[in-house]
Amino acid sequence: MRTDILRKTALTAAGLAFTGGAIAGPVTTALAAPTNPASATVTQDRKGGERELGVRYEAQPNFYYCGPAAARNALSVQGKNIDVDGMAQRMGTTEAGTNSINDITPVLNKETGKDAYQSVEIPGAKADDKQTDKLRGDIVTAIDEGHAIVANIAGTATDTDGTTHSFEGGHYISVVGYRDNGNTVTIADSANPNQASYRMSVDNLADWIATRGYTA
Repeated sequence: MRTDILRKTALTAAGLAFTGGAIAGPVTTALAAPTNPASATVTQDRKGGERELGVRYEAQPNFYYCGPAAARNALSVQGKNIDVDGMAQRMGTTEAGTNSINDITPVLNKETGKDAYQSVEIPGAKADDKQTDKLRGDIVTAIDEGHAIVANIAGTATDTDGTTHSFEGGHYISVVGYRDNGNTVTIADSANPNQASYRMSVDNLADWIATRGYTA
């Protein structure tokens, strides 16, 4: 039995269970923030405790490519155009999904040419205050530096519009912006182009990541 907490909860059917329709892809579009399309580019001077990164969004082409797709969307904010099939191969992605956030971190670092990303675990069933505060700080720091976060999530979470997003088998998403000093985050989700972008409280996101991890 594997001892790595993240690997014990590895994806089994990434993206099979979610609300809002079937996976369709690849679909490419410019991804704006949910309520402010003008903020889809990097704001050089952070005002009002918020910032959004510009994403060249693509939906995942199949049910198990959420890991490579989330990484591709994250790297797109830096103007990188990555072959998702090649990325999947390097991550060891199979029809069972991408095993761990630890398989994504080294690929992101290779593509950025530096050790910008580090894996962080939230091993418990729910995130505690310290883990949530660290996630908030990591998101703000990463976005301010111009790179997006990739998170491995599982279960069901509710966004700020009251829409539920359910991935009981596990899923990967990108975090591409924040507002209210990081208390609310913007997510790019490759699973469903009809729900490509939404906002969520950082508390809900932290609990969504619990038992797994993120790279920032």
